[in-house]
Formats: sequence, C-alpha cells, structure tokens
Amino acid sequence: MEERTYLTQSGRIHYWISERKEGPTLVFLPGLTADHRLFDQQIAYFESKFTCLVWDAPGHGASRPFSYNYTLMDKAVWLHNILQTERLQNVVLIGQSMGGYVAQSYMQRYPHWLLGFVSIDSAPLQRHYMTGFELWLLKRMEPIYRLYPWKTLLDAGAKGCAESEYGQTLMREMMESYDKGEYCRLAGFGYKLLAEAVNEGLPYNIDCPTILVLGEKDRAGSTKSYNRRWAKEAGLPLSIIPGAGHNANTDAPDEVNAVIEKFVDSLPRKGEYSL
Repeated sequence: MEERTYLTQSGRIHYWISERKEGPTLVFLPGLTADHRLFDQQIAYFESKFTCLVWDAPGHGASRPFSYNYTLMDKAVWLHNILQTERLQNVVLIGQSMGGYVAQSYMQRYPHWLLGFVSIDSAPLQRHYMTGFELWLLKRMEPIYRLYPWKTLLDAGAKGCAESEYGQTLMREMMESYDKGEYCRLAGFGYKLLAEAVNEGLPYNIDCPTILVLGEKDRAGSTKSYNRRWAKEAGLPLSIIPGAGHNANTDAPDEVNAVIEKFVDSLPRKGEYSL
C-alpha cells in the first residue's frame, strides 16, 4: 500500500492505495477515533484481489493536525475528490460505524455513483430512526467523556468496541495515539457531526446494492436495534456475525471478509457506476 495525501482547506488527509487491479475498487472507511489499522485484516486479504484504498479520516491518525470546522458532507466531498484524483472506478464503500455515515452522506451528495455499499456496525442517517434525546446527547458527549479518567476511557473503548483479544488490543492502540484531551475533543466533535447530519432531515437514500453487517454482540448504543429496523424498513440484507462486537471486522475478520467478497462478486460491472 502506497501512502498518499490530499490537501484540504482544513488540513491534509492521508490515505493508502494498493496496486491497481481490474474490477471493483474497495474503499475502507474506519469509524470514529479509529484509523486505517482498523482494516488491516481486510487489506491483507483483499489487496491481491482488488484495488484497495483506506484513509485516516480528517483529525484521525496521520490526518493531523486538522481543524474542527467541517461537516460530515465535507468529508464525503473530500473522499469524492480523492477518488477522482486517483481515477478509481466501480467503487464499493465499506464503512465501519462512522465510516458508514460518511458513505451515506456520499450517496446523498453523489447519487448513483457507487457500485455498492457495505455497512459494518453502522446505522441509518434518516431522522426518524433517532429520538430527540439521542440527538441531544450526541451533541454533548465531549464534556461527558472528559469526566472519566483516561484509563477508564481506554478500557471502556477497547472492551466496548471489540470482543476478541486482537480487536481490543488494536482499539486500545489506536486510542492511545491521542492524549486524553485530543481524544475527547475528536470523539465529541464526531458525535456532533453525526447529530447535525441527522438533523438536516435529508433523504439519505441507499441507491446501490447494499449489505448490512452487524456484530452479534455489538453493544455500541442502539446499533443492534437500528440495524434490525434498517434492514426491515429498507429491505436490506443483514448479515449477523456470531460472537463479534462493534468492530466486527476485527473480531471475526475471516467471516466478515467472506461476506464482503461474496457481496462484491455478486455486483454488476456497469459503466454508470464509474467515477
């Protein structure tokens, strides 16, 4: 994977891209406070089969320093610009948690551009799924996080996101790349972006083949109930990964990779999905 950068008015985004292959391009979008290492097991498996790209989202990992003056839609625009710069075609967005929200914003901003979408332990952005209290709370997470000792946050973050030893160790390592203040600010800002995007009341239509992937033991907020409603109301397939937590792709990489591969292999190769 070759590291490259894309300069925005708020900071420089770092991303990694593999050697080009024919066929679909898999673009991996990590969740809030996680960096590109979240998808190490997916990149290792897929980079010999498909063109792969993974980023450190703005303010995350190597994509620092970064000004906290952007929206979720800005992230989608920057992602689109990166894909255009790299001249990538037949793109499948694979978003974990916050990465899934970026993907939905992308579809809102650029309808009919994607070949497919894989949501891993994410949730729908449509307003009717969330209560007013949930949105109110999302906007106030930074001061809540700051109340807790750093060790408590590290333990809670690692154990709350993953069930496996590998997944918990990785999540803790990614969290430890920040100090407490930076971590709390980043997490709080991310939740605020999510609340603002939901409050816009946009359609956030899913306009390409999609599969929802959910860890059986996902304990992050209402993710499990959201996914069951999302699957039922939108008529989307839901793949539940036994024994996996919120970072299902780190807890059960073989199982998640198999779901992704089967899904990607089922997709059409049509010119209208090309960037």
